[in-house]
Amino acid sequence: MCFGLVWAGVILGFIACGLSESDEKVPHIPILGWYSIPGGASATLEHYQEMKDCGFDYSFAHIHNYEDAIQALDLCAQVGLKSIFTCPELEKEPEETVQKVMNHPGLGGYFLRDEPGNDSMEGLGAWARRIESVDSIHPCYLNLLPSFVFTPDGYEEHLRLFTEKVNLPQISFDHYPINDNNGEVFINPRWYENLELVRSECLRVGKPFWAFALSTAHTPYPIPTIDHLRLQMYSNLAYGAQLLQYFTYWNPGTETWNFHEAPITLEGHRSPVYELVRQMNEEIQRRAFVWDGCSVESVCHVADSVPQGTKPLATLPAHFRKIENVSGQGLVSVITNGGRHFVMLVNTSPVQRWHVNVETDENVVLIRQDATSAPVTRYDPLFILSPGNCEIFEIR
Repeated sequence: MCFGLVWAGVILGFIACGLSESDEKVPHIPILGWYSIPGGASATLEHYQEMKDCGFDYSFAHIHNYEDAIQALDLCAQVGLKSIFTCPELEKEPEETVQKVMNHPGLGGYFLRDEPGNDSMEGLGAWARRIESVDSIHPCYLNLLPSFVFTPDGYEEHLRLFTEKVNLPQISFDHYPINDNNGEVFINPRWYENLELVRSECLRVGKPFWAFALSTAHTPYPIPTIDHLRLQMYSNLAYGAQLLQYFTYWNPGTETWNFHEAPITLEGHRSPVYELVRQMNEEIQRRAFVWDGCSVESVCHVADSVPQGTKPLATLPAHFRKIENVSGQGLVSVITNGGRHFVMLVNTSPVQRWHVNVETDENVVLIRQDATSAPVTRYDPLFILSPGNCEIFEIR
């Protein structure tokens, strides 16, 4: 995936975070939290700093009045976060409302809608154009449905309608792939198809995509483990995602869905999941130089039966002599970034280890989780990846 000027324009609104020009050059994958910090008594400087310390860049509080939306902008600016702005006035009086907030240092973008249907696309595009007529720097943002709501052809049409009628700088979609059926944890069989279809549309229109991990349990989704978070985030990155999102940060408290074990509880306390999300975010940023602004050349799967909508590994990457499945399942992503060449292996199981034989020539090094490197030839050919985890190799 190569996004060129399109992605550069998005960076202006979504990566700034109050950093200096020299800081902006440090590779970084931006991270956004849905249902971040409610308005009212919970909207404190301490809670916003806590979110920043967890590794987030963007706060998206579901706020229902202008005053609370302004307070969120103010608090984000104080701790170095950016707020995704939303309130009823943004839809009722978009030009006037945008004029009031467009120069606020805490502004990251404007939220339009979650999971719109096909019949909403034209109206959303008109709304976005009204916002963009006043502020061309901070992008509009909405989030699309997952593929399992449609047939594959129907989802392609859904994506096409979005890119042609709404035409935002990015494609964002949600799909929470890890399910629990009476204690049996498994992957939705259409999860990787969803990534394939979104990546294909992004390549067609030259835009980046943003993707999710589920951080709050609700039926039929289990309490996330670090394995679950890794599988989702590393798979997203292997397909080229340029902004990562969590659903949710704060427990939304909606009884219909039985939300529980969010990173932050209804009472505003940290749950064990908070530390897992913080750990995941730290892991990602240590090797962000692999993914930030990258081009994904190919993604292939290695398994006895590859997921629906994907293709098996048929040709080895350059300088690789063997990628041989012993047991388990995984994917192989070939990535280029600024003249550097990487090969990323991801275990695509949430519960089983992936045993895979990897042999290379002397031109390949292993990029370890702490971002240091070592020659692959110094390692035994058998690599054992824990559920959802990844290994990254660089061809030098």
